[in-house]
Amino acid sequence: MNFFEDFPKPEPVERPKSVKFVPPPWAGPPQDELPTVMHIGQFLHRSPNLVLMVKSAEVFRTGCLFEVSWIIRRHEENDEEWSILHSSVFQHGPVRGPSNEDLQLLFGVELPDGTKARTTVFGMGSFLDPNNQPEAPTLAFRGGGGSGNDDEVSASGNLWLWPLPADGDIRLLAQWKGLGVEECSIVIDGSQLSAAAAGVQSLWR
Repeated sequence: MNFFEDFPKPEPVERPKSVKFVPPPWAGPPQDELPTVMHIGQFLHRSPNLVLMVKSAEVFRTGCLFEVSWIIRRHEENDEEWSILHSSVFQHGPVRGPSNEDLQLLFGVELPDGTKARTTVFGMGSFLDPNNQPEAPTLAFRGGGGSGNDDEVSASGNLWLWPLPADGDIRLLAQWKGLGVEECSIVIDGSQLSAAAAGVQSLWR
């Protein structure tokens, strides 16, 4: 007789069914769609030490996801000042420094009908609560990645705009006062987003 066979076998435990979490439409793009990718390639801000750009948009039926990125080059900052810049770029918790709000990278959008939305790079808040639908439109930052060293630091992320805006000029804005970036913006043709939405495909037939 094998040693281990002398011990009683444990009774099988029924595992509860795992339910897939589906984020509400204002919190992020649909998980069952293949988006249409639209090139944007515009600078929100460009200076000798800081570049803030919008690369593209992934267009879904319910909204669009703007890909944004930024690069900062070290100029005359001492080690402490450069460390503060690092923390603001990557948003590792509360930003250190005399004015936390000024060191936050702010994004906003103004739609053709005059409605506005704004967000920061800090988290999703209550957006994930399906029972707490916010007033449209909403602009939610979805974190990306980045890298840095003693001379340069870069990061990226995505802005989810819900719902898909109507035709007309869409103004996408940014502000980063602590880095000398006052309110800046680019204009995107909403009719191009609508046209791109017609090419969105469902994953499952």
